[in-house]
Amino acid sequence: MSSSLGLHQALWQRRYVRGPWPWRATLYLLTGALTGALALVVLLLLAVAGGALAVVLVGLPLLLTLGLSGIPFAALERRRLRLVDPGPLAPVHGEPDGPGPTAWLRTRLREWATWRELGYTLLTAVVLWPVEAVTVGAALTLCGGMIAAPVMLAVSGGEEARVLKLWLVHSYPAAFATLLAGLALLPVFAYPLGVLAAWRATVARALLTDSGAGAQLRELDRSRTRLVDAFEAERRRIERDLHDGAQQRLVALSMTLGLARLEGPPEPLAGLLAKAHGEADTALVEIRELIRGIHPQVLTDRGLGAAVEDVADRSVVPVDVELDLPERLPGAVEGGVYFAVCQALANAAKHSGAERVRVSGRVARGRLVVEVADDGRGGASAGDGTGLQGVSDRLSVLDGRLVLSSPPGGPTVFRLEVPVPAASERP
Repeated sequence: MSSSLGLHQALWQRRYVRGPWPWRATLYLLTGALTGALALVVLLLLAVAGGALAVVLVGLPLLLTLGLSGIPFAALERRRLRLVDPGPLAPVHGEPDGPGPTAWLRTRLREWATWRELGYTLLTAVVLWPVEAVTVGAALTLCGGMIAAPVMLAVSGGEEARVLKLWLVHSYPAAFATLLAGLALLPVFAYPLGVLAAWRATVARALLTDSGAGAQLRELDRSRTRLVDAFEAERRRIERDLHDGAQQRLVALSMTLGLARLEGPPEPLAGLLAKAHGEADTALVEIRELIRGIHPQVLTDRGLGAAVEDVADRSVVPVDVELDLPERLPGAVEGGVYFAVCQALANAAKHSGAERVRVSGRVARGRLVVEVADDGRGGASAGDGTGLQGVSDRLSVLDGRLVLSSPPGGPTVFRLEVPVPAASERP
């Protein structure tokens, strides 16, 4: 049986009763009854204690916890759902808009998924778990009581056993006949329990997965990522054409002019040739800088860490680089962060009067965080012509952000935060 097969499909299989699905459905319903009862107790305690203590402000954190209680319960339900529905569930919560618990709390309170999960928790605690408990309890009691008839007769010393408090069994043949009847009832209950578990899984999946609007937003993000990748590919094509075309022609022109200077007559032609040679060399330097500015080859070949170290080596201000990047990142992320770091280093060299700059970065909780800190005079802002607005706009395309801290007297810290999609989510 395929591992991707769910209970909904298994109910239509002939081997359903002989397979593991009836037991998995029973376990799903049984654990659902237990977690639902626990959720009811927790919700009642938080509501009563929070409401009673709200007048002295002590209960406000309890009421806040009550509002967020659906998040851990929904996470547990998504794990339980794998018992009967192994299909993957798309994430419903976004990344916080900043570090720390305050940003996490602000993000969660704004998300519709948080309140939908709380509603699911209330539905489970009030309505669903009693239905599961009654159904599973009735099936287990009826079948279990009949199957246990021989044991109960042996415990009574072989005199009599009351089965389900409905009839008496006085002999072992009758007790074993009752046991066989209980075993025969197991397949009868397998289908009702399976249907109830499948319906319960449908409710869970409907309330715990993202809505259509969320799916459209994710598709919009993916399409935006594809556009950014296409833009970066076009930049690299321009860089390659300049490197292989115009730059090579300028190199050939400079060499030709140099030979002409050696073989040509003296003044005035030699002076003109020298001037043309100098202009060609200047144009060659400028086009090399242009190529490096469009997309450096080291960024393509060796990644963000090596590219930042390369630009740090060319900086007029000493730069310490501490980047902890365990793997290559998406090209759009590497390109956006690289040019942001270049702009930050250029600002430090031109405006801050810094004596040393430190570049540090790491990937944590699905986000690339890079900080560029200098020991300069501070006072930088995004609106004073330093190019930071362009950096912020470029990062926003990647769903990232730029945070600037530059009090008068320093230090200045540029903090770049860019989400890093998982390998399975990359286009």
